[in-house]
Amino acid sequence: MFDTLKLSDYPTKNSGILRASSSTRPAIWIVEENGVRAVVKDFSKNKLFFRNTIGRFLIWRERKAYRKLRGISGVPLLYRVIDGLALVTEEIPGRNLENLEKEMKLPDAFFEAMKKLVTHIHDKGLAHCDLKRAPNTLLGDNGLPYIIDWAASISEKEFMIPPLSLIYRRFKLDDHMAITKLKLRHSPETISREEISRYNYRSWGERLIRAIRDRLREVLQKAV
Repeated sequence: MFDTLKLSDYPTKNSGILRASSSTRPAIWIVEENGVRAVVKDFSKNKLFFRNTIGRFLIWRERKAYRKLRGISGVPLLYRVIDGLALVTEEIPGRNLENLEKEMKLPDAFFEAMKKLVTHIHDKGLAHCDLKRAPNTLLGDNGLPYIIDWAASISEKEFMIPPLSLIYRRFKLDDHMAITKLKLRHSPETISREEISRYNYRSWGERLIRAIRDRLREVLQKAV
């Protein structure tokens, strides 16, 4: 799928621009081929040094994540990588969760499906690390959750040695805490006291790990 797509096709084949490129963020555009639409995350529009260093590195990392998660329902398919500078992924019919609580309330079934999806991802040895950003989760037209934007994700194998393993565990916990944050927005009455306690609790060790984690996330988010 999209085997012949080239970055030079951008002016003629794009079917819509979701986000223009900035100094440190890739362009995101839609392409359609034989009735199938895909999302292209494209660093080729960034400045020369950035696209050939940070851009290529982030595309490489995100490709690794998509390959590891291939076959999981709730994660878009990776169609291909173009010139090491762009990812072509499945377009999921639906919308992201940004400000969705102003329009509708997500049902309990969505949160149950989200928990199962996050657990499945963790079982594959990956943590997303940025689920608290609402645009990274989609509500599909089928009512199910989909998780996108894997450039900031980390692998368990990369964080096996203490204290890195503790940071990885914290990122996994954060993925689940992102679900609690969503529930606080959409149906706070369904959250148990245990969930609230866990969401608000911070030991000194956790505060230290969170500080390291937040700095790492800040570095990654500036590029994605």
